[in-house]
Amino acid sequence: MLRLLRSRKPKLIADGLFGRIASRLYSSTDCTIGIARLEDKVALITGGASGLGKATAAEFVKHGAKVVIADTNAKLGPQISQNLGPAAHFVQCDVTSEDHIAEAVNITVARYGKLDIMCNNAGISGSPFPPSVADLDLDEFDRVMRINVRGMIAGIKHAARVMIPACSGSILCTASVSGVMGGLGPHPYTISKFAIPGMVKSVASELCGHGVRINCISPSPIPTPLVVEQFAQFFPNATRDEIIEIVNKLGVLKGAKCEDIDVARASLYLASDEAKFVTGHNLVVDGGFTSFKNLEFPKIDPHQNL
Repeated sequence: MLRLLRSRKPKLIADGLFGRIASRLYSSTDCTIGIARLEDKVALITGGASGLGKATAAEFVKHGAKVVIADTNAKLGPQISQNLGPAAHFVQCDVTSEDHIAEAVNITVARYGKLDIMCNNAGISGSPFPPSVADLDLDEFDRVMRINVRGMIAGIKHAARVMIPACSGSILCTASVSGVMGGLGPHPYTISKFAIPGMVKSVASELCGHGVRINCISPSPIPTPLVVEQFAQFFPNATRDEIIEIVNKLGVLKGAKCEDIDVARASLYLASDEAKFVTGHNLVVDGGFTSFKNLEFPKIDPHQNL
């Protein structure tokens, strides 16, 4: 009888309540095993068809969220949405158009009844040339600012429009280490990214009174398609793999490199109820890159008379 019970035990467990619970608990490889941290949440992600936006969308869906991907890429966006399954939906959206952003928010609310999370991720690096501010192309400057700053504040505006009446919500903005230290990117890009943490703090001062949180994330360079394209302009003869290696070697944290999943998980934390008391914050994900600068001392012979 004992042998029979042992032989049937796996099936009994699998068929029973414990089996269903165990299946849920061990279906995730995340450190928070089995916990869907965004269960029943609805998120809208601009620039969600590639790079950091794509990684964030996948992480959100994995943790139980319904996700609307808003992007200009009408070919890639639907593919990404389809790959993520029924929890994802695509809308074509150009963040330079406030009407597009307003419509993306409206579609999200009409489809799911609410908006819990707004990820303002769309952005461009702009041209790295000319490198000198003395030769700055102001038309190019306006183009970068229109997407990276105006497009972001428009996303914040229309998210707030539906979150304020609900007295809840989490707004996320993708910034950059180029907005923490100067000299890490072209002037238009750097200036636009410096604007984002200030934007977040300004808006947090109002949204706190409505129970709505807003934060930004400043990642290190990551070999996303956008970054690889930018670096290719400096290394025209390098292969894609060589450029990825160059980007990865920019890190200072030994044994680690910044990947899109690191930023996606930072977004997951800030979007979740685990960060319920975090607002107005710039979460820097850079392995210490912007924390210090080592001095290069000349080698000195201690026996040499100075």
